[in-house]
Amino acid sequence: MFKKFLGKFSHDLGIDLGTKNTLVYVSDKGIIINEPSVVAINKRTNEILEVGEEARKMVGKTPGHIEAIKPLVDGVISDFEITEKMLKYFINKVHSENFVLVPRPRVVIGIPLDLTEVEKKAVEDAARSAGARKVYLIEEALAAAIGARLPVTEPTATMIVDIGGGTTEIAVISLSGVVAWKSLRVAGNEFDNNIIEYIREEFNILIGEQLAEEIKIKIGSAGALKEFKEMEVRGRDLLNGLPKAVMVTDSQIRGALSRTVNKIIENIKIILETTPPELVSDIYEKGIYLSGGGALLRGLDQAIATASRIPVKIVDDPLTCVVRGTGILIGDKELLAKVTSPLDSER
Repeated sequence: MFKKFLGKFSHDLGIDLGTKNTLVYVSDKGIIINEPSVVAINKRTNEILEVGEEARKMVGKTPGHIEAIKPLVDGVISDFEITEKMLKYFINKVHSENFVLVPRPRVVIGIPLDLTEVEKKAVEDAARSAGARKVYLIEEALAAAIGARLPVTEPTATMIVDIGGGTTEIAVISLSGVVAWKSLRVAGNEFDNNIIEYIREEFNILIGEQLAEEIKIKIGSAGALKEFKEMEVRGRDLLNGLPKAVMVTDSQIRGALSRTVNKIIENIKIILETTPPELVSDIYEKGIYLSGGGALLRGLDQAIATASRIPVKIVDDPLTCVVRGTGILIGDKELLAKVTSPLDSER
């Protein structure tokens, strides 16, 4: 009863708990938090120093007693305590203007398709410990389709490929449910790792994750570009330990990314092969939709379209698609009841 009373003064939240970034949608306000899923902690005092963007700036630059932790690996909680503290920080940040001493919001959280019951319980427990009075879990692919305003409740097929930081979710959706799906531990982080490995093997230079991501954004692609692109890359020479700079081209980075791109394409084909014929007909007519940060890789849509012979469309604002879907569900109780179920520990 007391929780319900506190809930009247709390904002209900939609959360995209991502490997790279956590986004928070607040009812009636929209997306108000979009920060890296990183927490900086002082190991001597167990005190949290920074969360989000300020903590991300510390990655790879901390002294021995400070650790910048990424509590989610491939969309799964790897550090429960840190995830709980991160969620609590974001929930309190949302309610800071309202002077709510103990916020008790309802929370809708996007999760990967292949999470086990134990992993789902860990997400629920982390959210409850952070202050949520009721937690709803929804598959990220379904949330992305809802966020893109696709007709998920109709008896027609909607195929969406959500390429996030840690996972790629491939799903065929019909009548408010997932008919066929595949969840890959291959996504944006794997693209970055491809670039790190290539630079190390080709030039004997070691670079960090942040630089690899910058290279991916500036000159990365899945298909040939109209304009030649190149970029100076600075790192540590593995032969003598000294700083070294080299120029890399878009074709070199495209070659580095090709293995991961091909893996995503092959799994899209596998899902198409296992989808009922009636739904494949719908997909052929409507096309495949791409969402998530990975959808922004140049030429990825054309590469998938060429391989599958099906039109491919990138949804509007693919980076925020999942959290917008959770936000829509907050305000639509009927749809929320169709696509999620509350994991109520008190039941």
